[in-house]
Amino acid sequence: MPDHDLHHHGDREVGAGLVDLAVNVRLPVPPDWLRHELAGALDDLAAYPDVTAATRAVAHRHGRAVEEVLITAGAAEAFTLLATALRPRNAVVVHPQFTEPEAALRAGGHEVQRVLLTPEEGFVLRPERVPEAADLVFVGNPTNPTSVLHPASTLRELVRPGRLLVVDEAFLDAVPGEVESLAALPVPGLVVVRSLTKTWGIAGLRAGYVLAEPPMIKRLRAVQPPWSVSTLAAVAVVVCSRPIALEEAEKLAVAAEHDREYLVSGLGALGVEVMGEPRAPFVLIRMPGADQVRLRLRDAGYAVRRGDTFPGLDADYLRVAVRDRDVVDAFLAALSSVR
Repeated sequence: MPDHDLHHHGDREVGAGLVDLAVNVRLPVPPDWLRHELAGALDDLAAYPDVTAATRAVAHRHGRAVEEVLITAGAAEAFTLLATALRPRNAVVVHPQFTEPEAALRAGGHEVQRVLLTPEEGFVLRPERVPEAADLVFVGNPTNPTSVLHPASTLRELVRPGRLLVVDEAFLDAVPGEVESLAALPVPGLVVVRSLTKTWGIAGLRAGYVLAEPPMIKRLRAVQPPWSVSTLAAVAVVVCSRPIALEEAEKLAVAAEHDREYLVSGLGALGVEVMGEPRAPFVLIRMPGADQVRLRLRDAGYAVRRGDTFPGLDADYLRVAVRDRDVVDAFLAALSSVR
């Protein structure tokens, strides 16, 4: 059994009356144009879902063939499909990272080897740390919860014959320019998983997709439950893949970058250690007694994400989501008072 609660996520930290800095969904509600499109699709709910248009939209968005795209009910379904379709002999998960890939592998009966990146190296991925015998490797980019963005060249060093590399790019659209993305590259042995929930405030809708070689997409589709992607999720995929949506996503990413820099600066002024070089819309911090600080922050009205459920971290770590400057100022004042 794993020694961490792999199913603990930021939503468990949130409660009535708390300011949410625990969940990494950027928008509190979907934008008006997306809500309008979703509302317009309500009359179609009597029919079974059809992801044909969504598949074409994603293929066009990334310059891929439609045979290289699988629409999924969020990234979490993609991890379950991979764990169901594959029979790895040596599965490796690079930690600290989002825990659902390992949870899915274990639920599928697979043994999992962990590669733990270290705070001393800023949680930077060193390809030589991954065992040569690994035939299935999961890594996040940018990685949750460390906020580290690994170079695409580093990730490509992990690709080799007989190995499948799965890169979770759930937060890549929150990085300006989507630098270091592998989504547009039809590389043999590479699977890219994407999510739309973080940028567009639709975690409850479950919308994501997989990009991979056609044979791998066929294997995953063969084990995907019929109609697992809802009509509304399919509509969201189409709408959020349009050029105007991508332009807005870029603006949101730039704004999030400025807000993150403001948060990091404020934390530094308080003497709080920010880990690594954050590039995602959240930061990982370390302080003695962080587990108790988290509880005192709750009493002060703020929810942050505990770090000790991530393999490789302990009770001295917290993850803090990036919010606008007014929220950050109030949070920093609360943090200063409860430390």
